[in-house]
Amino acid sequence: MAGGCGPGRAAAGAGLVGALPERAGFPGDHPQFQGTLPFAAGPLAERLAGHDTVLVVGAPVFRYYPHVAGPHLPAGSRLLHVTDDPEEAAQAAVGDSVLGDPALACAALAELLPTADRPLPPPVPAPPVPDAGVPLSPKALFAALAREWPPDGVLVAETPSNVGLLRRYLPARRPASFFTGASGGLGFGLPAAVGIALGERHTGRCRPVLAVIGDGSFHYSVQALWTAARHRLPVVFVVPMNGQYAILKAFARHEGTPGVPGLDLPGLDILAIAQGYGCAAAVADSTDAVTEAVRTGLARTSGPTVLAVPITPEAPDIL
Repeated sequence: MAGGCGPGRAAAGAGLVGALPERAGFPGDHPQFQGTLPFAAGPLAERLAGHDTVLVVGAPVFRYYPHVAGPHLPAGSRLLHVTDDPEEAAQAAVGDSVLGDPALACAALAELLPTADRPLPPPVPAPPVPDAGVPLSPKALFAALAREWPPDGVLVAETPSNVGLLRRYLPARRPASFFTGASGGLGFGLPAAVGIALGERHTGRCRPVLAVIGDGSFHYSVQALWTAARHRLPVVFVVPMNGQYAILKAFARHEGTPGVPGLDLPGLDILAIAQGYGCAAAVADSTDAVTEAVRTGLARTSGPTVLAVPITPEAPDIL
C-alpha cells in the first residue's frame, strides 16, 4: 500500500510505503511503515516485487524521475489508485484509478477487508548510531537533533541531498508535523518555517518549530530571517554546511556529467548573515554542541536561532 494522504488504519498484514517523500501520510514509527518508494521506474518496480496488489491512496502513480529504464510494475502485480485529483487519475501510467475521497475510501476498505493470517512484514530497522567524527556526518547531525526533538515539534526540511536520512532519524509521527516543498525547487523552507511559527502563535498551539535548511537552500530566501527576528519567533534554523550543491552533483554523476562548474559554495559566513538579520547564531561542530545549542534555541522565547553545522561533503546516491 502506498499513500500520500492523512494517517489511517493499516491494512492487516500489509506493508505501507510513502509514495511522496514530501508528504507524511502515515506515522513514520508505525511497525508496518516500510519507508518511501524510489522515484525512478526501474528501482520502484524492484521495490514492489513480490506484491500481487498495490493500492495507491491520495498520491500520484508515480513520479518516475529521474529516468531509469524498467517496467512500471513487477510482473504479476496489479495497481489500484484512489485519488481526489482528476489530473492525477488521467495521467497515471499504470493501473485502474478511481476518483473519490481518500479518507472515506480507506475507512470503507478497512471495513471490507477480511482478517489476514499472513505475517506482517518485518519492521524497518532503526537507523544506526553513527560515529561522531569532525566534521559531523549528516547521520551524526540528525541523530543529535533526534535526541532533542520534542514530541510535539514541527519539522520543516529543505536539505535536498540528505532529506531521506533526515526522515529516518526524525520520522513524522503526527499530522501537520512535517513540511517540505514538493516541486524540487529551492527557497520554500526558510519562509515556510517562519509562516508556520506565526500560525502556531496565532492558534495558541505554540508547537516548537525546527527547520533544517541546507547551506545552498538557505540563501534563496534568507531575508525571511528578518521577519522571524522582527516578530520574535522562536524558530531554530539548523543549517548543515557541506559547502556545495550536493544534490546537483549527485544528479550530474547519475547523468554521467561529473565536474559541472558552479556547484561549490566556499566562504559562506552563515553566522554573520544570521546576526546581520537580528538572529541569535552559533556554529556547532560536535554532537554535544549541536544538542546543547538546539536545547537552548528551543527554550528561547525572544526570537529565532540559527545554528550552522559543518558536515562532511559527500554527495548522495540520487536513487
